[in-house]
Amino acid sequence: MADSHILEQARYIFSVSTMIRRHVFDSLSQLESGGRERCCAELSMAQLNLLLMVRKRQELTLSELAANLKVSPPSASVMVDRLVERGMILRERSTTDRRKVIIKLSPNTDILLAGAEEKALATFVALVEEVGPETARKWGEVLQRVEKVLKQQNRRNGE
Repeated sequence: MADSHILEQARYIFSVSTMIRRHVFDSLSQLESGGRERCCAELSMAQLNLLLMVRKRQELTLSELAANLKVSPPSASVMVDRLVERGMILRERSTTDRRKVIIKLSPNTDILLAGAEEKALATFVALVEEVGPETARKWGEVLQRVEKVLKQQNRRNGE
C-alpha cells in the first residue's frame, strides 16, 4: 500500500475531481432543450458518456460502443435501449452489411449535446478565470503530465 502522504494526496485529488465532475454535471442538468425538458437532468453519467461517445464517433456498432465504454455488450445494449425509447439514439441497419446495427444520435440529441458541450466549456472557462492565469497554467501542465502517464498505461494494457 502507498505511504500515508501519497494516500492523502490521492484522496484529495479524487475528491476535487469528483467536485469538478459534479459541478459540470450540475451545470449540464440546467440546460434546457427547447424550453420543454431538461436535456441532461434525467441522464445518468453513464448515459451521458454513451451519448458523448456516439457523438464523437458519429456512428458505431453496439460491440464497438461497448468496447469504447469498457462495458459488456449487454450493458451497452440496455443503455442504448433506454436512450432509443427516449428518442435520443437511433438504431439503423448498416448499408454495407445488413447484419450490423449502427448506433447514431438522433438529430435533436446532436443539437442538445452541442449545447451541453458549450455549457461545459463555459463552466471550465469560469473556473479557469476564477483560479487565475498562473494557477490555470500549472493546472494545464499537471493535466498534460497525467494525460501522458494515462496514455502510457493504456498502451501497456493494449488499449
